[in-house]
Amino acid sequence: MEITGIFTAIIIGLVIGVLGRLVLPGRQAIALWLTILIGVAAALLGTFVAGAFDVANTGGVDWLELLFQIGFAALGVALVAPIASRSSGD
Repeated sequence: MEITGIFTAIIIGLVIGVLGRLVLPGRQAIALWLTILIGVAAALLGTFVAGAFDVANTGGVDWLELLFQIGFAALGVALVAPIASRSSGD
Protein backbone atom coordinates (compact mmCIF):
# COMPACT_ATOMS: atom_id res chain seq x y z
CA MET A 1 0.00 0.00 0.00
CA GLU A 2 1.34 3.40 -0.95
CA ILE A 3 1.40 6.45 1.31
CA THR A 4 -1.50 8.01 -0.59
CA GLY A 5 -3.56 4.87 0.09
CA ILE A 6 -2.86 5.18 3.80
CA PHE A 7 -3.91 8.83 3.86
CA THR A 8 -7.02 8.03 1.84
CA ALA A 9 -7.96 5.23 4.26
CA ILE A 10 -7.52 7.60 7.22
CA ILE A 11 -9.66 10.31 5.62
CA ILE A 12 -12.39 7.87 4.59
CA GLY A 13 -12.20 6.25 8.03
CA LEU A 14 -12.62 9.62 9.71
CA VAL A 15 -15.65 10.46 7.60
CA ILE A 16 -17.26 7.03 8.03
CA GLY A 17 -16.48 7.04 11.78
CA VAL A 18 -18.01 10.50 12.26
CA LEU A 19 -21.09 9.51 10.25
CA GLY A 20 -21.39 6.40 12.41
CA ARG A 21 -21.26 8.55 15.54
CA LEU A 22 -23.86 10.94 14.14
CA VAL A 23 -26.49 8.25 13.60
CA LEU A 24 -26.26 7.18 17.25
CA PRO A 25 -28.31 9.11 19.81
CA GLY A 26 -26.52 10.87 22.63
CA ARG A 27 -22.86 11.69 23.14
CA GLN A 28 -20.14 9.10 22.68
CA ALA A 29 -17.07 9.71 24.79
CA ILE A 30 -14.41 8.13 22.58
CA ALA A 31 -11.20 9.57 21.24
CA LEU A 32 -10.82 10.81 17.67
CA TRP A 33 -8.13 8.23 16.90
CA LEU A 34 -10.53 5.48 18.00
CA THR A 35 -13.26 6.95 15.80
CA ILE A 36 -10.85 6.86 12.84
CA LEU A 37 -9.84 3.27 13.62
CA ILE A 38 -13.46 2.16 13.86
CA GLY A 39 -14.25 4.07 10.66
CA VAL A 40 -11.43 2.43 8.70
CA ALA A 41 -12.48 -1.02 9.91
CA ALA A 42 -16.13 -0.25 9.12
CA ALA A 43 -15.23 1.00 5.65
CA LEU A 44 -13.32 -2.18 4.89
CA LEU A 45 -15.99 -4.45 6.37
CA GLY A 46 -18.79 -2.55 4.62
CA THR A 47 -17.01 -2.85 1.27
CA PHE A 48 -16.50 -6.59 1.82
CA VAL A 49 -20.17 -7.15 2.74
CA ALA A 50 -21.38 -5.02 -0.18
CA GLY A 51 -19.19 -7.11 -2.47
CA ALA A 52 -20.64 -10.31 -1.02
CA PHE A 53 -24.14 -9.03 -1.82
CA ASP A 54 -22.94 -7.88 -5.26
CA VAL A 55 -23.87 -4.23 -4.66
CA ALA A 56 -20.34 -2.81 -4.35
CA ASN A 57 -19.89 -1.73 -7.96
CA THR A 58 -22.92 0.08 -9.29
CA GLY A 59 -23.25 3.02 -11.62
CA GLY A 60 -22.83 6.33 -9.79
CA VAL A 61 -22.63 6.48 -6.01
CA ASP A 62 -22.65 3.13 -4.23
CA TRP A 63 -25.34 4.06 -1.71
CA LEU A 64 -25.83 0.56 -0.35
CA GLU A 65 -22.11 0.15 0.24
CA LEU A 66 -22.05 3.49 2.05
CA LEU A 67 -25.01 2.44 4.19
CA PHE A 68 -23.23 -0.79 5.12
CA GLN A 69 -20.12 1.19 6.07
CA ILE A 70 -22.01 3.72 8.19
CA GLY A 71 -24.00 0.94 9.84
CA PHE A 72 -20.85 -0.95 10.79
CA ALA A 73 -19.28 2.29 12.07
CA ALA A 74 -22.34 3.01 14.22
CA LEU A 75 -22.25 -0.54 15.56
CA GLY A 76 -18.53 -0.25 16.29
CA VAL A 77 -18.93 3.07 18.08
CA ALA A 78 -21.90 1.73 20.07
CA LEU A 79 -19.85 -1.27 21.19
CA VAL A 80 -16.65 0.64 22.01
CA ALA A 81 -18.07 3.83 23.60
CA PRO A 82 -19.07 2.23 26.93
CA ILE A 83 -15.68 0.54 27.22
CA ALA A 84 -13.77 3.71 26.29
CA SER A 85 -15.73 5.87 28.73
CA ARG A 86 -15.07 3.44 31.61
CA SER A 87 -11.37 3.25 30.91
CA SER A 88 -10.99 7.04 30.68
CA GLY A 89 -12.25 7.46 34.24
CA ASP A 90 -15.37 9.50 33.41
